[in-house]
Amino acid sequence: MNQWMELAGGLGLFLVGVILMTDGLRAVAGELMRRALTRFTHSPASGALSGAVSTAILQSSSATTVAAVGFVGAGLLSYPQALGVIFGANLGTTITGWMVALLGFKLDLATLLLPVVLLGALLHLFGRGRTRAAGLAVAGFGLIFVGIDVMQSGMAGLEGKLTPTVFPDNTWLGRLQLLGLGVLITLITQSSSAGVATAITAVHGGALEFEQAAALVIGMDVGTTATALFATLGGSADTRRTGYSHVVYNLFTGLMAFVLLLPYVALWQWLSPDAIYQQAELALVGFHSLFNLLGVLLVLPLASQFARLMLWLVPPPEDAFTENLDRQLLRDPTVALEAVRHSLGRMFTALLQYAVALSRNQPSAQPERHRELGDAIERCQRFVDDIHLHPTDQQEWQSLLACMHMIDHMQRLHHRLADRETAQRWQDKGPPLHSGVVFDDGCRQLLKTVTSEDWAAAAEQAVAFAARCEQDTEQAREALMVDIAEGRENTVNGDRYLDALRWQRRSARHMARSLSYYQRLSGLSPYLPASGERQESL
Repeated sequence: MNQWMELAGGLGLFLVGVILMTDGLRAVAGELMRRALTRFTHSPASGALSGAVSTAILQSSSATTVAAVGFVGAGLLSYPQALGVIFGANLGTTITGWMVALLGFKLDLATLLLPVVLLGALLHLFGRGRTRAAGLAVAGFGLIFVGIDVMQSGMAGLEGKLTPTVFPDNTWLGRLQLLGLGVLITLITQSSSAGVATAITAVHGGALEFEQAAALVIGMDVGTTATALFATLGGSADTRRTGYSHVVYNLFTGLMAFVLLLPYVALWQWLSPDAIYQQAELALVGFHSLFNLLGVLLVLPLASQFARLMLWLVPPPEDAFTENLDRQLLRDPTVALEAVRHSLGRMFTALLQYAVALSRNQPSAQPERHRELGDAIERCQRFVDDIHLHPTDQQEWQSLLACMHMIDHMQRLHHRLADRETAQRWQDKGPPLHSGVVFDDGCRQLLKTVTSEDWAAAAEQAVAFAARCEQDTEQAREALMVDIAEGRENTVNGDRYLDALRWQRRSARHMARSLSYYQRLSGLSPYLPASGERQESL
């Protein structure tokens, strides 16, 4: 009984070590890794490399995958690029197995690393900022090997009790059962790394034959998809698409690994008949890395076809404005704000298109479209309301304020666009309301710039457009007053036309302010290149 308790305790220490090391590394280098993902990911192939390196450094494939999902939603990565990151993350997570096999069994580090655990705890207690986070990573690193040592001790105490005969037979059917057991272990521990470490310990201690341990590892790799799949429930289309991609890809690599298991053993036996059993732990992690590497190499050339399959399984939603505002992104305010920025750009473009259609009395300016835009702005506002920050986070705080200001001006513009009669009143009036022509031309030119996504030029153009509307509106008002004074127009119609003038001026002003805040938001984004001097808000 004591040996079983020791084995369970060792696994627990290993899990705690992995959690602490992952949390510490994420705090120290997580932001840097997220920026590196967007900077170096230009294709599925470069995404795979970025995903593998990020996961190897952060020791968490889930952190890399969640970042990739957020970046797709925020428009920083295309879906095929994100696929590469996901494929690479699977390969990067195998580094934990190599660390366990090379250091945990080849070197007796447990006693040596006990003071390292104390050092990490002291750094966390008395350090600040990244030093404090690094303390967690250092303590976690030490606990991993302490846990391995305890597991080895427990496994040694079970010698003669825990043998390969206790597990399903080393046959095709038995290995299938072990594969299912591997999936179950990962579901319970929520960590494939912990499962792989347990399998390495078992095969090293003779409790499992190599083929049995390999089948367990395959199941653990497949089992990791359950966490990703559960995390996508109720999420956006991008989130669900990513989760399904993880499942399909891991099922493919799992099937491939199961087929390759016996040829892999035969290759080892051909090279050296006894090597696979004398170096079973190294052979096991080598097999784990090999089938993940082969999976990446086989699937990467088909990334576009793979993406089309996922798009067919999860088609794009009708709500193209805020669908990417997945509530799971709220756990990472930086990525959440980037997703909001992307949505605001799409919504403002749609508002401008509606304004042009409305001023020209085009069929596309339907009340249903106006309500759709209003609902989208309201959903975006609710999402922003749930992004909670502290003023000490200067850059994120300023980004949040810019989002709130832009949403406010877009709501005001949307309210103006609801007044269809006033918006089109200038069309039946002659020269005194020539500013209506100015407004229409200015909106169309601004829409052209916005559609090209030259947001800096659009912000500058919008400020000039608002100033011109202000000037021309004043001139049109003076001309209208003259018409009323000279009897060419009555005061009732004069008031109606003056309302139209005010509508144009205020609408242009809200457009300019919205774009000024959007340029400020883009300038604060850590994932975009500096856009130069930002426009001051009006």
